[in-house]
Amino acid sequence: MRKSIDVSVRAIKGDLLTVPSDLLAVGFFENEKPAGRKQALDKKLNGAITSAMKLKDFTGKASSTALFYSDGAIRCPRVLLVGLGEKKKASLDGLRRAAAAAASAAVDLKAPSLSLWLHDGDFGEAASPGEIGRVLAEGVYFGAYRYDEYLSGEQSNRRPDRIRAVVVDSSQSAADKLAKGIRTGSILGSAQSYARTLANRPANVITPAAIAAEAKKLARAAASLSCKVLDEKQLAAQKMGGILAVGKGSVNAPRLILLKYTPPGRASSRSAPLALVGKAVTFDSGGISIKPGEGMQDMKFDKSGGMAVLGAMRAIAALKPRRTIYGLIPSAENMPGGNSYRPGDIVTTYSRKTVEIQNTDAEGRMLLCDAIAYAEKLGCSPIIDTATLTGACVIAIGTKRAGLMGNDETLIESLLAASKKTGERLWHLPCDEEYVEAMKSKIADLKNIGGKWGGACTAAAFLSRFAGKAKWAHLDIAGVGVWGAEEKDAPGSIGFGVRLLTVFAAGL
Repeated sequence: MRKSIDVSVRAIKGDLLTVPSDLLAVGFFENEKPAGRKQALDKKLNGAITSAMKLKDFTGKASSTALFYSDGAIRCPRVLLVGLGEKKKASLDGLRRAAAAAASAAVDLKAPSLSLWLHDGDFGEAASPGEIGRVLAEGVYFGAYRYDEYLSGEQSNRRPDRIRAVVVDSSQSAADKLAKGIRTGSILGSAQSYARTLANRPANVITPAAIAAEAKKLARAAASLSCKVLDEKQLAAQKMGGILAVGKGSVNAPRLILLKYTPPGRASSRSAPLALVGKAVTFDSGGISIKPGEGMQDMKFDKSGGMAVLGAMRAIAALKPRRTIYGLIPSAENMPGGNSYRPGDIVTTYSRKTVEIQNTDAEGRMLLCDAIAYAEKLGCSPIIDTATLTGACVIAIGTKRAGLMGNDETLIESLLAASKKTGERLWHLPCDEEYVEAMKSKIADLKNIGGKWGGACTAAAFLSRFAGKAKWAHLDIAGVGVWGAEEKDAPGSIGFGVRLLTVFAAGL
């Protein structure tokens, strides 16, 4: 298999007219006229930037680009104008997107070195040099990502093997401050790319056992991580009926993967352990309640929540927060078979609560309920789960935000704050007692689907019954975890949640 693009980002003191690279990316707000060093660049290009703006070929619209060739006038042979959008709406997320657009163009142009002159503007109150460096690095990693490890022959020569990006600033002091943020952003960006690759891999490669092996590999590489895996026999011994039920129909047996981050030195005594729980259904056929065939190939992405937790734990190990953090990944393949669980079955879960199965395609909550109850038994609080859980969430809020539900307002507010910092947007939805009522069964404690309405909320309400006294929140990422094939850059997983979970967990 071909290796992913090797990405690195650093900050240097320099000038956009003299820095050497294969591509120079320069940021402009909408209707911004060239001034200062940008005006000097325009003069070097014989007024090409001004001409493009007069012709409306480049307006500065967010993430738009225009390419010019310098013909030796400066040390970069190519100049890419990148739109930053309206100045009054400038934000760190817009800057992150601009860096992603520049890195994506570098990949398309097979330009292995990239210089960024994007940040000489006002990007809001939170835009310290460190934060600017962080989002620029995150953007470069995101835009430079391509999933092409199975391409061969001529198709494999579409991009460079590496991208070396430099953020250019005329001040050494500013470059030093940018560099500190770039280090954090590179950790987050690399972890997100790691999660994207795992999520993109097909079900004949990524099985529950393969995820377990990957988690063990991750733990071996970081002294602060340890890994424990419960196989089907150990799951049975622990009476984890939810996970076992989902995996019964597949030849690929289920697993519960438990990563533990132990901070170097002493953990803060003020906080209980934090748990991140990620659903990892390696392929979701729907089981006996089988899905329509159209689009079923995308059901390999039903492991996206679990891969986000893997990515977050990798980043957490690098950032070294002072809190004990668990990453729990319940994993199974949901297949129809002679041993599959059935509609009408009653399953006894790890918490000893019983669940009437009314639809085998509501399998994610059956995995999560065991893992959440296990995390609560470990003494974790808060517990945050993330899952591609319901189509109902996509119908309710679309593909631009993930649904956020939980049992503690302070935790909800903290996650919303982390969301603003990372650009991974959330929308708070309810999951209170009226939704719990919809999940009650007449022949068991609960049933695994509700009625026709509010499916995202009833699913979350079901999960809330397994958190016990712990503070708990649920992220339904069904609408945001994957870019469709119509996207020009890297269709597939976007690794949603890696940055969000890490920033929350590490207290950034």
